[in-house]
Amino acid sequence: MVRETYTYSSKINGMANLESIIPKCASFSHIKQLQAYTFTSGTFKFSRARSKLLDLCAIASFGSLSFAISVFRQIPSPFTNDFNAIIRGLVQSPQPSTAFAWYRSMQRGSFRVDALTCSFTLKACARVLAATESLQLHANIIRFGFMADSLLGTTLLDVYAKVGNLSYARLVFDEMQLRDIASWNSLIFGLAQGSQASEALDLFKRMEVEGIKPNEVTVMGVLSACSNMGDFKEGEKIHGFIRNQKLDINVQVCNALIDMYANCGFVDKAYGVFDNMGCRKCLVTWNTMIMAFARDGDGHKALKLFEQMKKAGVQPDAVTYLAVLSACNHAGLVEDGVRLFNTMGKHEVKPNVKHYGSLVDLLGRAGRLKEAYNLINSMSMVPDVVLWQSLLGACRIYKDVEMAEIALRKLVEMGSNNCGDFVLLSNIYAAHERWNDVGRVRDAMKNREVKKVPGFSYMEVDGSRHKFFTGDKSNARWKEIYSKLDEIGFKIKELGYVAETSFVLHDIGEEEKENQLCYHSEKLAVAFGLISTSEGTPIHVIKNLRICGDCHEVIKLVSKIYERQIIVRDRVRFHKFKDGFCSCRDYW
Repeated sequence: MVRETYTYSSKINGMANLESIIPKCASFSHIKQLQAYTFTSGTFKFSRARSKLLDLCAIASFGSLSFAISVFRQIPSPFTNDFNAIIRGLVQSPQPSTAFAWYRSMQRGSFRVDALTCSFTLKACARVLAATESLQLHANIIRFGFMADSLLGTTLLDVYAKVGNLSYARLVFDEMQLRDIASWNSLIFGLAQGSQASEALDLFKRMEVEGIKPNEVTVMGVLSACSNMGDFKEGEKIHGFIRNQKLDINVQVCNALIDMYANCGFVDKAYGVFDNMGCRKCLVTWNTMIMAFARDGDGHKALKLFEQMKKAGVQPDAVTYLAVLSACNHAGLVEDGVRLFNTMGKHEVKPNVKHYGSLVDLLGRAGRLKEAYNLINSMSMVPDVVLWQSLLGACRIYKDVEMAEIALRKLVEMGSNNCGDFVLLSNIYAAHERWNDVGRVRDAMKNREVKKVPGFSYMEVDGSRHKFFTGDKSNARWKEIYSKLDEIGFKIKELGYVAETSFVLHDIGEEEKENQLCYHSEKLAVAFGLISTSEGTPIHVIKNLRICGDCHEVIKLVSKIYERQIIVRDRVRFHKFKDGFCSCRDYW
């Protein structure tokens, strides 16, 4: 060790040599020796070399941020670069929000803030989704005159996109004098992830008009937009572009293609991309394809692929097990699900709350309520709201009042104010004609000001998206839609349909219940699809919540009467209706 120190010190002749040696440090002990030498030799006073040393201390994998901060504290008059080194290190640390305090201390101490200072602090905002601090930094950047810096502008745009402030992200983008590919990609990803997926597609098309060549990151962003919208046609066009530009040699791009096709309901096409990847498949590839089969309700294919994955030497992780448990859940493969859950430890995967949630839902829907309840109580971590909601949902199926009361009590204790939870218990009471308890639940809903999450459905026709809420009359063709619903109602009753009113609160009349069910958003969307598309054309509907039981029965009959394939993607899975049957086999 002494010999190493001598080697460093003998080679250092002033600041220039010091700067050339700093990058060659191969361990934290080397950094400490070099720092000690700079103190004793007086070279520590050279700010540029000192900042590089601090930078190496703060961000190197073998460095120490706490050591870098202790060195910084010994600087009588730190320069901007010294602050930047520490802020940069803090951004990459487990406590990135600490960077804000250092940034503010610079301002309070009248130290000069430069574009790099703002850039590093903005990255801290992105990591912790600090919306307010982002706005404050934006104001400072304008005041300091840094907006001409295109790299800083891209960082600011990226932060706004990540914190969900898309209007400001768009504003920054439009005001940028020079936009590089990173600027376009940041906004496309932000729009795609932030409920403005159609705008992301428009921006992608604008790139072509302005002569900007998309790269792998661009197409992954726009594929995400197609995935979120369920826009298969646009997704297929992007796939063609990817093939022409030979971007499909990138594994991440192929993974995004698999996800896009799966989320649009075309699992066969997703598997085609998966199969063509050959030996280039990574863990994410396998996980994405297994989850695609899961959401499509094909548990057997998911299990088969899981076994193929292990034979290929790919070690399953927590995401893999969540995907394959979801597949068992959607297909009702109870014993397979229990077996897989119990074998997670063999692959050194520790179950998390989502794995428990999937198994609880599986057991509950199979009628094994006591077993599901005991599983929740055996958890080493605190159960979340979803677990108790899954158990409560199962209680509605099997009309188990006692277990439902326990589940709702737990939900209330956890602060849940979900309207659906109270409605479920109310209807379980009503099924047992416990009307006093029904009234008590209704009173509790009013006292707690329980708000219902509005359900909506949408579908795309000729490139235009049409969104529907329950009882909606905002569509320009609403009279035709309601007329078609009346026609549907008449035809399905001829086939013996009876409204499943157990999905509506029991404190209103039977006729009013039927009227409420008749105008659910997914039924409005399907009726619009029937009047807006040619005969034989599949109808694609996306719903933000889980499809209700009555709508499920009605759409099965509609698919038979009108000889249409109807694909509904709800919050949980795909339902593919054809000839009066659903791909879920009524197990959902």
